[in-house]
Amino acid sequence: MQDCFWAIWFFCILHNYTTMIIKSIHPIEDHILIKPDGFQEEVGAGIAIPDSAKGKPQTGEVLAVGPGKKEPMAVKVGDRVMFSKYGGTEIEFKLEKCLFMRQSDIYAVLK
Repeated sequence: MQDCFWAIWFFCILHNYTTMIIKSIHPIEDHILIKPDGFQEEVGAGIAIPDSAKGKPQTGEVLAVGPGKKEPMAVKVGDRVMFSKYGGTEIEFKLEKCLFMRQSDIYAVLK
């Protein structure tokens, strides 16, 4: 029972932390804030690849969306998107790694 309490407590803290990040950042124009998925590990034949050689993620979850420049935004908060491999600017805000990018850097919304 005590383990369940601590698991729920940790989840609530983590959820409140993510919500705090979203409320603290408001992108402008056609910018989007994305939390990328974990880095892809490509291990073959028992060889461990160092962190510097791992592939960058190309999918993630939309955390915040700007109002749009001239046209309405095609994505909304909570969408899972596929974006260009080296697109956007990586930022670290309150210990979370996120990406700022323009709507034109997003290739598709994943369903």
